[in-house]
Parts: sequence; structure tokens; C-alpha cells
Amino acid sequence: MTDLLPILRRHRLPSLLAGALLLVLLWGALAPLRTPSQERSFTFPAQARGADPAAARALALPREIRLTLGVQDVLLLRNRDRQPHVFGPLHLLPGQEFRLPFEEAGSFAYACPDVAGGTLLVRVVRLPDPGWDRLRWRLEALIQTLRTLPLKAPQG
Repeated sequence: MTDLLPILRRHRLPSLLAGALLLVLLWGALAPLRTPSQERSFTFPAQARGADPAAARALALPREIRLTLGVQDVLLLRNRDRQPHVFGPLHLLPGQEFRLPFEEAGSFAYACPDVAGGTLLVRVVRLPDPGWDRLRWRLEALIQTLRTLPLKAPQG
């Protein structure tokens, strides 16, 4: 029996890690989708004086936004800049906000000169069913969040 204890201890950690991974995958596949708000924000940031406005905005604004029907299906446009901005047929004045709801899945292209390439693509996907679809949706949402994290230089 004493020879068996080191073998059990050696295999306990991988078994615990495999069990934890299985629980995370089950949660990702079966748990209901929730977000704090139905809105997904798209903000034109305030530009510093003396900076090249077009280059700074192209770095700050994403070229694609993904929305999900029933979870986050309203695009909240915000203009924090001192200049007006164009988004498709809309002219957003300084300080103005506009909510753009989506009611069907699809890809929608909007002219937006401040985005690199001049076009913002809004992808609206249907609510994923429980199982592999929902797990895939969660992984894609995580990847999208990581891609759009703002990069900041260290202070000091």
C-alpha cells in the first residue's frame, strides 16, 4: 500500500486539472448567455491637440464589430471628440450618442472614414444553441475581446 501512495499523488494533479477543464468546457457550452447591457459601444475618442487625427483614430477604432441577437444587439455610437464624425448615413456631433438596434443576423458595412479602410463591418450573429455552438461563441467572444484591448504604455 505504501508503494501505491506516490503513484496516486503523482496522478492526482493531472486528474484534477482534467476535471477542472471539463467543468469549464461544460459551463461554456451550457450556461446561459448574459451581458451587463444589450449595447456594444463604438466610441470616437477625443484626440490630443497636435496629434495626427486620422492616424490616431485608425489605431483606436476596430474595423469589425460582432453583435449577437438577444444578447448584445444594439450598437451604441458615441462621439467623445470635438469634431463631428460620419458613420454611414449618420453625422455624430461632438458629445452626441446614437443607438443603432439590429433585429436580424447578417453582415452590415457602414462607411466610416475614421476606421482603417474607411468601412466598419458589423456582424450580427444569431443566439447560439447550447452545446458546441455556444462554446464556440464564447471562445470567439474571448478572442475578439483580447484583440480589441486598448494598448497603453507604462506610466512614468
